[in-house]
Amino acid sequence: MPFNHNPLLGNSVLPVDIVLLPEWWHKNEGITFDRDFFYHPLKRVEVEQQKEKVLYDRWGHYGLGQHHNEARPEIGAVHLAAGYLLSEMLGCEINYSDSHPPQVLAAHKELENVSVDDAFNSVAFKQVLTLADALKSKYGRVTGDINWGGVLNIAMDLRGENIFLDMMMTPDEVKAYFDSIAGVIEKFTTYLQAETGSTSISVNRGVRHLQKPVLLHSECSHTMISAEDYEEFLLPYDLAWSRNRPYGIHYCGPDPHRMAASFAKIPHLDFLDLGWGGDVKILREHLPDTFLNIRLSPVELAKQSNDEIHETITRLVHDSGNPYLTGVCCINIDDSVSDDKIDTIFATVEELRKEYK
Repeated sequence: MPFNHNPLLGNSVLPVDIVLLPEWWHKNEGITFDRDFFYHPLKRVEVEQQKEKVLYDRWGHYGLGQHHNEARPEIGAVHLAAGYLLSEMLGCEINYSDSHPPQVLAAHKELENVSVDDAFNSVAFKQVLTLADALKSKYGRVTGDINWGGVLNIAMDLRGENIFLDMMMTPDEVKAYFDSIAGVIEKFTTYLQAETGSTSISVNRGVRHLQKPVLLHSECSHTMISAEDYEEFLLPYDLAWSRNRPYGIHYCGPDPHRMAASFAKIPHLDFLDLGWGGDVKILREHLPDTFLNIRLSPVELAKQSNDEIHETITRLVHDSGNPYLTGVCCINIDDSVSDDKIDTIFATVEELRKEYK
């Protein structure tokens, strides 16, 4: 029986990618992740090319580091999975360090609707504009994108754990609050799309393998709410944003299958980034036409033998059942994972591609 395709995503068979943690880069290559890493135009370009060269030297035979000979004016850290900027634009303090991703400190603000104007007049966003102007002045363009998080993720940064009590006690106020956050997200992603043509490589690099740029909404925090709360408070944003296809959800928690029936209510969910521990079979039953991007656990990767890694990937890909609507990734790999284990990820996917052919 022939496999169905999503024409918006192209005909890639089992695209695969990795993201290495700042700890890995700092230990192995001496890269520091201070504020200059994110906002100094010269460092922005130099370090991203340095990363491409490292990836090419180690795993170029698997297709990584394709831009190692090119100085790309990346507006954001496309080899780093960290959402922080919109929270900073909305008043959170951010801690930058040499060997860790930016840490957002919960602001514990009052439940008051955020201002789109204030966010885009913030020092944080003006730094982005200054960076973009400097890059365009030298290179004539900017590339890449910046991780923009998600509605509940940002609400947690602003309100802390109080947002969950708010959802129970003052649901109407929370819905208005979420609307105001969504307005900031919409303006920011529109800005990114116009500047670079993409919005979500910094959310998951796997989307770069697809035919059209995917708008990928981060729902990391949804593992902390019920499916009923998701449908009442947050599904409306996925429904609205999915009208601009291709559209996807990033759910890195261990239980995406718990939301499978709810996700199936989105008419066009083109892409689902599903966390380690997710039941791929259940998700495929509910989402027969969705690209399932299977995330391996970097923690388990360090513990498993190469044979166990091979078995895990093979089982999960078979559970998904369609090589044109399945991808594999491992995000936030630290320096405890040896190169040969990363080799095994790519080699296993190569083997599965041949099997499906």
